[in-house]
Formats: sequence, structure tokens, C-alpha cells
Amino acid sequence: MARGRRAGAAAVLAVVVVSGCAGQAATGQPAAGGTSGAKVTVTTRSLPGVGTVLVTGQGYALYMFAPDRRRAVTCTGVCAGTWPPLMLPSGAALAAGPEVKASLLGSDPAPGGGRVVTYGGWPLYTYTGDVDPGQATGQAIDLNGGEWYVLRPSGAPLVPAP
Repeated sequence: MARGRRAGAAAVLAVVVVSGCAGQAATGQPAAGGTSGAKVTVTTRSLPGVGTVLVTGQGYALYMFAPDRRRAVTCTGVCAGTWPPLMLPSGAALAAGPEVKASLLGSDPAPGGGRVVTYGGWPLYTYTGDVDPGQATGQAIDLNGGEWYVLRPSGAPLVPAP
């Protein structure tokens, strides 16, 4: 009986952790519907191993996906489950934090509906492997059909030297 309760508690904790990360990191706000006056903030933070990069208002690293080629969201389905796009809820506004160039912020249509926040044309994503703010564990990995990189405030991906 104790084993069953522990397994159940672990499953609930996993759902809470995943939904908490996805809800906040993916929208830039606590999980909720798009309400008037809401903001999605893109800001910067110095993260270990990568330096100053773009992050959500909650401090989660933001990534670009090389196959998007600054044109459109190509990470969908299972890919988007691992790399949730930073969504701009209906009625929400974009906000630029320190060092973020407001002129580079924008949004593109998401394949499943809604809008995805962009920076310098790159759709922005969070990574479920970053379980705490201030991590960039998805930097320079090849996963779900392409390579992933954090972005500098200039809009340039942090691509490692060959």
C-alpha cells in the first residue's frame, strides 16, 4: 500500500512540475487564458556556461531551433512537448526587459493556433529539461530534428565554434 501511495505521489509531482514549467515558461506568465493587460516579458540573464542570453520573465532560458530558419515554427507535436514555444496569449502585450531590443520582438502564427513570440525572426522556445530558472541545459544539443541554441540580446544564436 505504501508503495502505491509513493508511486501515485511521484506521478502527481511529475505532473505538477511539468505543468508548472510548461505553463509559466511557455507563456511567460502563470498558466491562464489570454487576458487584457497581460504581458509576456522577454528579458536577459547571465547563465552559467553561456553568459548573457534571452530568458522569460521567470528566468527560463529561451532557445531558437535551427530548422525554423527565421521563417516559421517547425517544432510541433512531440517536439513542442519537449520544447514548448513561448506563446503570446490573445490580448497580451510583449514587453522588453533590460538589454532586449524591443524592435526585434514580434510574433508569428503557431501551427496549432495562437501566436509564438519571436526575436529577430526566430520563434522562441523553452526547454523542459531546464527544471529551474537560470539553467540552459538545452544549449547546443541536437534533439527533435535539429540543433538548439540560446540567443544573445543582439539576436545572434550562441553557436559553438567549429
